[in-house]
Amino acid sequence: MWQDLVFLAGSVLSIVFLAPTVRDVTANIPLGSSVPSMTIGAVYAATYATMGMRFSAFGSLGVATMWSLIVCYRSPGPHDGPANVGRFVRSLARQAHRSVTDTPAEDEYVAPGQSAD
Repeated sequence: MWQDLVFLAGSVLSIVFLAPTVRDVTANIPLGSSVPSMTIGAVYAATYATMGMRFSAFGSLGVATMWSLIVCYRSPGPHDGPANVGRFVRSLARQAHRSVTDTPAEDEYVAPGQSAD
């Protein structure tokens, strides 16, 4: 299928464009951007694989890998490694809990769109 090769080409371009971010030790990419992108890449890879689109699956897996490297090594904060995914999930859960249970006190106000990361 020619579509398989088109999706592979798009993934290869994404990998090429993400490579400078992975290499830049001063890059700080928020977990709120990188974790969802990593997850979407992995979901696309699994979806393409189940459709028999091996090249697309391989390309999407490469994109997910690049995003996972960004999650692990280019997120703001003092922590490195896969634990950043757990940190992001806990932060998201705290934000959801706060929005459901109470309103933050005046001194702990979080601006819209602002996260712990």
